[in-house]
Amino acid sequence: MTSANEQGSDAPAGTDETGTAPGHEGNVVLGKLLRQLNVELDRFNVLFGEAHGLHQTDLNALVTILDAANRQEPMTPSRLAATLDMSVSATTALLERLESLGHITRERSKVDRRRVDLDIHETARQVGGEFYRPLLRELGGVWDGFSAEQRETIRQFLVATIDATGRARETFSSS
Repeated sequence: MTSANEQGSDAPAGTDETGTAPGHEGNVVLGKLLRQLNVELDRFNVLFGEAHGLHQTDLNALVTILDAANRQEPMTPSRLAATLDMSVSATTALLERLESLGHITRERSKVDRRRVDLDIHETARQVGGEFYRPLLRELGGVWDGFSAEQRETIRQFLVATIDATGRARETFSSS
């Protein structure tokens, strides 16, 4: 497996030692690195999923529910279905599976009794935290090597990239 640091040898002419260049060539290099990161993160997530009987969609649902809970925003089955681009029936089956595994709870909203709110069970948070702790430790060690200004640039890059990916995805959804 080629590490991201070794990618510079494949970098187009006119790039610096990091493999980046302004314009199209630099964008291609960044795109390839993002794709490689995505594959590595997927491989890591597969390990977690296999250890706990979860599919990628299950993991995506758990992260979506967890992120909403961390923002103190209610997550409902219909909102989850829309976020994951799933049908209502597929989302119901997914939620039944996650609930039977003890990962989530479905409860009537305290604000609106007609609404069902989703939350991550505390044991699922603990299991996920234990599994992902080594990854976060490794990432933190690498990120500590960046200055505050570099980290802010990276944060802006990631936010802009996530937003752009969402907009590109929507072009397929609306066709």
